[in-house]
Order: sequence, then C-alpha cells, then structure tokens
Amino acid sequence: MGKPILMLPILGLLWLGVAAPVRADESGVVRFAALPADGPGHPEGIAADSKGNIYVASFEFSEPNVIYIFRSNGHLQDTIPLSGAIPLGMAFDGAGKLYVADFGNGSVLQFSPPFSHSSAPSKIINVCGGAGAGCGLNAITFDAAGNLYVSDSFGGNIFKVVLPAGTVSLFVNHDLLTPGPHGFPPFGANGLAFSADGQTLFVANTADDRILKINVSVSPPTVSSFAESINGADGILFDRQGRLWVAANQADEIVALNADGRIVERRGSFGGIGPDGAPKGLLFPASIVLSNGNLFVTNLALALTGGPSEPEADVTTFTVSRIPLAGH
Repeated sequence: MGKPILMLPILGLLWLGVAAPVRADESGVVRFAALPADGPGHPEGIAADSKGNIYVASFEFSEPNVIYIFRSNGHLQDTIPLSGAIPLGMAFDGAGKLYVADFGNGSVLQFSPPFSHSSAPSKIINVCGGAGAGCGLNAITFDAAGNLYVSDSFGGNIFKVVLPAGTVSLFVNHDLLTPGPHGFPPFGANGLAFSADGQTLFVANTADDRILKINVSVSPPTVSSFAESINGADGILFDRQGRLWVAANQADEIVALNADGRIVERRGSFGGIGPDGAPKGLLFPASIVLSNGNLFVTNLALALTGGPSEPEADVTTFTVSRIPLAGH
C-alpha cells in the first residue's frame, strides 16, 4: 500500500499542471531555466542584480540577440533587445547599471534601470575601434573604485574604462593573453576577476587552458601563470571562501581553485541530451555568477566545429543551470 500513497502527490501535481521538482545530478546541478523556444539560443553572458534576478545574454550570429531577465524562481520576466549587438560578458556596477561587452562591435553597452523590452543603451563606449577592428571583447569586471575592465580575446588585451566618463585606456597587453596557434576554443583573454584585496586580476585564457594572474600593484602590471590544464577555461569568479571558480567549457564542468591554483572541488558533468532536447547537467558551460548562495551557469552548447559528432548539435532547448553552494 505504500507505493500508491507515494504516487498520489506526484499525480496531484501533474493534474494541477505543476511540474514535479527537477532532480539534481550527483554534483548538485539542477536546471534553473530554459530559454524560450521561439527566441535566440546559446546562452553565454550572465549577471545577477541585487534582487536576485538573473540576466542571460544569447550569443547568436544569424538573428538578433536579447538579454533574458529571469526571476529568482526561473520564470521569464522580460527581455531586453540587442539590435545589431553580439553580447558576451555582462556585469552590474554598484549603482545598478548593466554593462554588456559587444563582441561584434568592439564596444561596451551601458543599460540603466528599470530594464524591460523597451530598454535601449543609455551609453555606448567605443573600446577598440568598432566593428571590423579585429578585437573580440569578452568578459567584464570592476575594481573597488568602480572602474570597468574588459578582456579582448583576440588581441591579448585588457582595457580599462574609467566611469562615468567612459575614458578608455589599454591596461595590459601580453603574449600570455593571446590565443595559442593551436589553442581551442580560439579565444585568449576571457574571464576576469579581482582578488579580495584588489592587488591581483585573474584572467582565463581559454585557448591555452590557463588561469593567469596580473599583479596590478606594480607599474607596469606583470603577468604570470596561476593554474594550468583547465580544459577551456572561460568565465571565472571568487566565492566567499576565496575559492576561484572556473567554467571549464570543454570539460563540461566547473571547478574551484584554492590559493595555490589547485583544484579542490568539481561540479557538473554532461549526461547526454534529454527527450526535450536539453542537455543533462552541463554542456559547454561558459559563464557563472553567484547569487543568493547559488552558482548560476550558462550552458552555451555551441558546436564550434560544426560537425554532427558534437553533442551540442543535438540541443534544441537551451538552459541555465543552478548549483547550490554550502555556506553561502
């Protein structure tokens, strides 16, 4: 008699049209949200506002991109259109303004609240010469003074933008920040994150599978290696325990590094494509953000080689994952 009793709550939920809870995999990964089927896919950039809303940018070349705004429960609240832009990294400043790296046009877009489908950039900051300039703006972060830093994945550059004026300068250019000749995916300087004391800027080099560190307390800043063999190191962030989390997009996982650059925790894996066309677990995790004790991860699911052998080619439902963190 025990089995029918256990089934009753589930049947009741289905009858009421309420989905049963999504099960976590063995590393705690659950689906947070799915992108609308009738909109652009390939979620890449991600940011969280002070209210716990999650902002996710699509990364498409063949159709207009948008920023999806999800409530903290994963329900879609609104979208921000991005006419002509190819967005990657996103971040909020202390005043609640949203900054978006426009990969295709060499600029940073500034959006001011409130955010909705009628939002347009309140400022466009030309960082590296506009469309066709050969740069590839990627990740964004801020220092304690509120200055913005953005990585250029093709030129091996880190640009500094003084706000609110929008004055741009070249902060660092270094060979270690460029994509190697045989590196894959072919992006150099990518994810950015400052240490808690603000003395070190950490940078992911995706093509070389490295995390680099830039000593910003000296002039000129110096660049050295921090961690090696992070397969497709992409978005990065520090948690409250001082661990550096890295999205390893080619390993379909995120990893935490300690102060010595050693992996101390792994989360996620790829478990195939589900019947709804969505990846199980993580698939090409690109960007991560920490909000309300959870890591939110975009599953870019981008088939870079274009071949049918890649599981990304079978994805028809694009998702954002959530990973609870203990002690946060």
